[in-house]
Amino acid sequence: MRDYYEILGVERNATPEELKKAYRGLAMKFHPDRNKGDKESEEKFKEINSAYSCLSDPQKKANYDRFGTDGGMGGGGDYGQFSSSFSDIFDDIFGDFFGGARGQRTRVVKGEDLRYDMTITLEEAAFGASKEINIPRWQPCETCSGTGSAGGKKPQVCQTCKGAGQVRFQQGFFSVSKTCSRCGGAGAVITDPCKDCHGRCMTKETRNVAVKIPPGVDTNTRLRMTGEGELGTNGGPAGDLYIFIAVESHNFFQRDGDDLICEVPISFTIAALGGEVEVPKIEGNDTLKIPSGTQSGKIFRLKGEGIQHIGKSSRGDQIVKVYIDVPTKLTSRQKELLEEFASINGDDVTKGFKKKLKGIFSSDR
Repeated sequence: MRDYYEILGVERNATPEELKKAYRGLAMKFHPDRNKGDKESEEKFKEINSAYSCLSDPQKKANYDRFGTDGGMGGGGDYGQFSSSFSDIFDDIFGDFFGGARGQRTRVVKGEDLRYDMTITLEEAAFGASKEINIPRWQPCETCSGTGSAGGKKPQVCQTCKGAGQVRFQQGFFSVSKTCSRCGGAGAVITDPCKDCHGRCMTKETRNVAVKIPPGVDTNTRLRMTGEGELGTNGGPAGDLYIFIAVESHNFFQRDGDDLICEVPISFTIAALGGEVEVPKIEGNDTLKIPSGTQSGKIFRLKGEGIQHIGKSSRGDQIVKVYIDVPTKLTSRQKELLEEFASINGDDVTKGFKKKLKGIFSSDR
């Protein structure tokens, strides 16, 4: 028996990628469908397959490197019989060569992904929430148990492809396989379709899905729920469900990243003399100390009272902007006191404004 490494033309320390590349080139060259009637090429192809079947399997390769045997799998072999891993590489290499039809009946296909748009409140975005949503998804038909046939009747073997799911024809020196157009590659035809799924084997059903919204999400945050999309085919995995978040606007807070911004009114007397005001937070209230002489538009920051950073325990801040709330109606006593204050302070609104204008227009130009 020839050395497997010599057959593939690689060194003994060749990587799996190098082994695959060497096999690919040799298999394409000596494949029987490209060398009709050439017995030498057929034997060469069997030899290449045996070598790669051994060296591509770590356990067989270890036995071969130590004892010169792959544990009973070496020596010739039939190129039509492969292990599952070897069959996978065979399909990968020759999929395009045979027009993409080889193995199409049993090709594992992942289900399609689904999208759901969800609107939540600012409070839910801040602290997280649990939701239940209804998702329509194709499910195996319960009436026919997913067979597509009424009354449990088995589908009939397709007469076009004789159950193979593919039809072969000669194109030059290539033997080409294509999916059977009559059965769509299933190898069987449903003659008496199920009344509920109409032979599609699947029905659209709505199911409840529990969604855990983590704290800190914002508009355009995308949540992924693995395996909650459409079902796969031929044993393939289900697709994923993607939930796109939109956060409603709030009547008091504005959001800036993970900070919350709000405006709070204070009276003239508190602004002048100082005092305390109660400030709403995203959860509860807090007391804010206002120093004397506070001007309208002054910014205060409440540390750690904003939105939780997504995936972390820390939070942003709450930014409080105060403005002086000027009363629109005054009692006679209030007017009297304010006029007295203005007199003591030497205030004359008209004169003060004219003085400011004079300063503006008399400045050097």
